[in-house]
Amino acid sequence: MKTGIADATLEYETVAGAVDGLTRRGFTEAFRAANGGLRAVGAGKTFGADDLVILEFHRVEGISDPDDMAIVYAVESRSGVRGVLIDAFGVYSDPTTSEVLKRVPMLGKSAA
Repeated sequence: MKTGIADATLEYETVAGAVDGLTRRGFTEAFRAANGGLRAVGAGKTFGADDLVILEFHRVEGISDPDDMAIVYAVESRSGVRGVLIDAFGVYSDPTTSEVLKRVPMLGKSAA
């Protein structure tokens, strides 16, 4: 399992574990790709890529469970809405989600 950005000391073995850990740390919304941005499902708001930042991500390798092969992103909007976005990686990733994530900055990384 690989972790990026904010806190490399946190490691999660499963997608559910990553989501649970992030939820306990205040990332309570579920984000989904929609209309060229990310929609906070519970809040019913859609944010453009320029209104969001990825604070950290957790890549779960899923060695024992193929359903656990995903990246869990901790996302925050400029207005303070915090939540998680889950996407598979590699050939199984959702192209719509991947396209949005290309435009969302990651904390601690500058634009290329």
